[in-house]
Amino acid sequence: MMGKTGSMREVLTTACPLDCPDGCSLAVTVEDGRIVAIDADTGPDANPFTQGYICKKVKHQARRVYAPERVLTPLIATGPKGSGQFRSASWDEAIGLIADRIRAAIDTDGVRAVVPYLYSSSAGILASDGLTPMLFERLGCPEVEHTICAATASAAWRQVYGGMLSADPFDLQYSKLVVVWGANPNASNTHLVPLITKAVKGNGAKVIVVDPRRTGVAARADLHLAIRPGTDVVLAYAVTRLLGQNATVDIGFLRDSTDGADRFLAAAEEWTVERAAVECGIDGAQIETFATMLAANSPAMLRIGWGLERNRNGGSACVAVLSMWAATGHFGVRGSGIIKSTSGAAPVDPDGLWPEDVVRGSRPTLSMNDVGLALLGHDVGAGPHRAAEPWPQTKVLFVQGANPVATAMDQGEFMAGMERADLFTVVHDQVLTDTAVRADVVLPATTQFEAADLASAYGTFSLQQIKPVIGRVGESMTNDEVAALLAARLGLPAGEFDPDPVRLIERVRTDGRTDSRPRLRDPGTTVQFIDVYPSFADGSKRARLYTETSELPLPGYVAPASDGLAMLTPSSNRTINTMFAEFDPPEAAISIHPTDAGERGIADGDQVRVFNDLGEIRVVARLDGSVRPGVTSIPKGLWCRTFDNGRTPNSLISRGINDLVAGACFNDSRIQIEPCLAALDPV
Repeated sequence: MMGKTGSMREVLTTACPLDCPDGCSLAVTVEDGRIVAIDADTGPDANPFTQGYICKKVKHQARRVYAPERVLTPLIATGPKGSGQFRSASWDEAIGLIADRIRAAIDTDGVRAVVPYLYSSSAGILASDGLTPMLFERLGCPEVEHTICAATASAAWRQVYGGMLSADPFDLQYSKLVVVWGANPNASNTHLVPLITKAVKGNGAKVIVVDPRRTGVAARADLHLAIRPGTDVVLAYAVTRLLGQNATVDIGFLRDSTDGADRFLAAAEEWTVERAAVECGIDGAQIETFATMLAANSPAMLRIGWGLERNRNGGSACVAVLSMWAATGHFGVRGSGIIKSTSGAAPVDPDGLWPEDVVRGSRPTLSMNDVGLALLGHDVGAGPHRAAEPWPQTKVLFVQGANPVATAMDQGEFMAGMERADLFTVVHDQVLTDTAVRADVVLPATTQFEAADLASAYGTFSLQQIKPVIGRVGESMTNDEVAALLAARLGLPAGEFDPDPVRLIERVRTDGRTDSRPRLRDPGTTVQFIDVYPSFADGSKRARLYTETSELPLPGYVAPASDGLAMLTPSSNRTINTMFAEFDPPEAAISIHPTDAGERGIADGDQVRVFNDLGEIRVVARLDGSVRPGVTSIPKGLWCRTFDNGRTPNSLISRGINDLVAGACFNDSRIQIEPCLAALDPV
């Protein structure tokens, strides 16, 4: 339609692929080819989970599309690393330079000297799992495993329930009890909150929240257990022991539907209420109330998040909580079960892109947590995850859809590795991130509004088309287009790397369709242990509470560090990762309990020094009773430029790994806080 001034104005629909479970349907208002508004799509083909509203982050996403930091052309560095001095270049020049450096590194130092740091968690299926991973696999370069997030929780799910689908979040309306453990849906997964509210108001459901912070959902819960970070496994064991002691373990379910229950129940016996209360830092009566509410309210639904994986006991925590739920027997009817990632229902298989006549060989793997070590030429891995042979120092680092300078653990070491004069770094991104300004070549990337793709939600059973609603900004290209250009320069067959999104979508879809499927499963058809069951390679459909072949057969417990305050870095309503912090960052402040602040002579609004053996940052202190004593909190996603010394809270987080698939331990960090004396204590 025509606008008041004669301009062309239209509303176009697409889908949101950002790193949030909800997978919202979007209505984008475009005027003369430019985005002027973003809101929820309320049409008949919209994802019903969107519920007619979207988050503030996405409402203002046009600010990133047209940001001053937006990369508009290929850039080649002209100044020292990190100076942000670049000149514009043609795509032909940039791709030629990158291909030459990749080829030289492989010829001289082998395939492990080229490290593809590919994440694209806030992108569609083609962008994240399309031609770029295939390119580096064809070259034989290492697969950088996504151990930085969700790897441990996913491994725990596979260990206990195999390939069983998540429960349907829409079935919450039938629940009498909702347990939210290690998740904060108010910041991410906001559309889950109305469904919990509906269960409470419409079905009289009770709500239990396990979280060291009093989040929005915790503040309204019937029971909030503010445990010490890293003690989730202890709470799960203690509750399981109480259920057994009170004869409220579902013996029939354990007998008929699980294996290894006797080993799990025996392991729980050592965790009495009294011992667990001391370890978790809560009142024993709360543990007893938790067990009583679990036994007395059915159907009951568990929403397990990713927060409990991010410490040294992360694998044990996830396995223990999942196994505890089996002990309750809360399955088999609508409103019961466990809500985890729903992505397993999506009819997509990125392996469909692999050429049928090419044999897939083995390739080295590198934990995302260890990339900083590889940049410096140090040994990588630890324990069973240690590399079989010395890892060569990285010569080419290719970063796509990630900002590791701001997000990696042990930030100081990662930065030191990137500052090596002989390291050649390529970053393909939308804006000049903290990582991009340290690159040798920066390539302009499309946003979700400029290219076709698929958005598979992981918090609702939905698969949607991402449709371009505007033309390309600058000379931006998709991940697949960049991979195609590089493949051609490196001598790989052009037909295999044709980046046409129609072709790619046809190859990755397993249902023979190309359209959106806003609801992949009909209501009431995903009841666990009725409609969907555990599935393992040997054909078993029984949950496994003990797995002898696992690196973690049963949950264990190692006491968290006690020398300082725990530092959490959670998502906020402004940032889930580092996206959007370039224009709307949360306050660079540390939340500290008033008791802890008083002991350190800290008042609200004081500038404080936050430090440990790895480094320090300066931030504002906010006295906040929503964090339990002994715990502090700084928002996730802040950029380096936010801090006077150019370091984020990740500079205080070690490379320590947890007990299942070497997951990252962001919540294991322990810090000291003291007031800043500006005149005597300069940065």
